[in-house]
Amino acid sequence: MGCDGGTIPKRHELVKGPRKVEKVDKNAELVARWYYCTLSQEKLCRPIVACELGRLYNKDAVIEFLLEKSSDKVVVEAASHIRSIKSVTELNLADNPAWSGDKESIKGDKYDDIQCGRFICPVVGLEMNGRHRFCFLRNCGCVFSERALKEIKTEVCHR
Repeated sequence: MGCDGGTIPKRHELVKGPRKVEKVDKNAELVARWYYCTLSQEKLCRPIVACELGRLYNKDAVIEFLLEKSSDKVVVEAASHIRSIKSVTELNLADNPAWSGDKESIKGDKYDDIQCGRFICPVVGLEMNGRHRFCFLRNCGCVFSERALKEIKTEVCHR
């Protein structure tokens, strides 16, 4: 019948090994950096600002954070280096014509490509999806791919 005391369990049945550490999917992490606000974890919507570390934020979330910070609330580690609104730069982003994320009603019957970037480099045409490095100019907020800045070899805004 079983479970009558006549069975002797083996060691591997009694001792559980150490749990495996769950690895974070790198693609999911890159998508999260380019599609969601670092501070509020909401989808990025214009106006979008960036700090000197290159993190992207919704401008509304940064303003709310600064107002709450002045009332001595808990400081969020993701934005602890932001002291004022002058610490961030508003970005001038070029829209990707191939991106149709918010334009169509999502019924759940189509494939949603998370690798398609919402914004592109206006010079080279690379998508901002985390696979390529992007830079922004602090004086005007224009965003270019690192490849475009290497090809042009100037730090003047091209717009």
